[in-house]
Amino acid sequence: MRALVVGGGAREHALAWKLSQASGIDEIYAAPGNPGMAGIATCVPIAADATVELAEFASSLKIDLTIVGPELPLVLGIADEFARRGLVLVGPSRVAAELEGSKVFTKEFCLRHGIPTPRARVVSDRGQAAAAVKEIGIPVVFKADGLAAGKGVLVCRNRDEVETAMVRYFEERAFGAAGDRVLVEECLDGEEVSFMVLTDGTSVLPLASARDYKRVGDGDEGPNTGGMGAVSPVPLEPALATAILREIVYPTVTGMAAEGRPYRGVLYAGVMATAGGPQLLEFNCRLGDPETQVVIPRLEDDLAQLLRAAAAGELGAQRAAWKREAAACVVLAAAGYPGSSRRGEPIGGLGDALAQPGVLVFNGGTALQEGRLVTAGGRVLSIVGRGATVSEAVAAAYEAAAKVQFEGVHYRRDIGRGLA
Repeated sequence: MRALVVGGGAREHALAWKLSQASGIDEIYAAPGNPGMAGIATCVPIAADATVELAEFASSLKIDLTIVGPELPLVLGIADEFARRGLVLVGPSRVAAELEGSKVFTKEFCLRHGIPTPRARVVSDRGQAAAAVKEIGIPVVFKADGLAAGKGVLVCRNRDEVETAMVRYFEERAFGAAGDRVLVEECLDGEEVSFMVLTDGTSVLPLASARDYKRVGDGDEGPNTGGMGAVSPVPLEPALATAILREIVYPTVTGMAAEGRPYRGVLYAGVMATAGGPQLLEFNCRLGDPETQVVIPRLEDDLAQLLRAAAAGELGAQRAAWKREAAACVVLAAAGYPGSSRRGEPIGGLGDALAQPGVLVFNGGTALQEGRLVTAGGRVLSIVGRGATVSEAVAAAYEAAAKVQFEGVHYRRDIGRGLA
């Protein structure tokens, strides 16, 4: 059986690594892939958002199973292109992926189906935003409607930060067309929870719990990023998990089906656990990065089997078993990230990092330059430690991370703090 992983980051490296252990998978392709994946997959120089070209490639090779890492191909309709050719792809259709592609759509969907979510106003200029802030009050959250690589959210805790957001969204237009419409949303108190499930459009299979660390600096300081680290498992009260499924996940799956947008694939709910119950902050239509890097290594089952069951509408008969071990991921980022980041810096120490017991290294922003591994900007490497406890996993990840060198490397030093 042939499998295709769409994407070229650390998340996709982790998926390819797990698929390489699946029974029945004989060949793995990655598009475009990265140098770290080359040992387990054939990397194909097709961009992740070239949906038609990818579908034609998969058709020509008779690919049996495709999994998509990043959100953009899904929002662009890659699942539809594959379906038209009779190919198996795990992921939502273009209209179903609007749950991530448009925060305004998701907010309105929640209101239609009684899904708890913070109150918000949709605005498109400074005047409307000012009125919304006055109505909702400070602190307040600004969210770009469209895709912004995880960086389109600004939490404003005072007037100065509101003014900064106004300039970013409406004068600088920092998020381009993604910011044509903006949600001005109530800022809730509580604990943020990442809740990922696999669904076939009817049945739902919860995945292992995880926590990610979005901001670039320790103590959750600085701007948002795609994610600077993750830990799995994390404490999740059974009553809270049940409430998230009952009040958010199941109504979403049934609501999407009722609206003629059946949702199949991974559904990632970003939830705020408040004193009054769970509130939906956002949906992602794919596995998180770096959450995948800590969840997937803990999966005992055959990943390919679960994915094929989801695609075939047969997930109800599946159960997922998880290793008792913990995993922690520390993301090593290039100088300048999450802004414009440096490229072409030689990477050293990977062999020493991989020599540490229980350590995995997944490539993200890497490239080969004259045969040498160099940085390609952004989030360069995901260093994953594993251990019997979260504290052991965190210690292993940091010990390995300290052995990797490249000019300008930076990473958070507080991943797992309070959980270890």
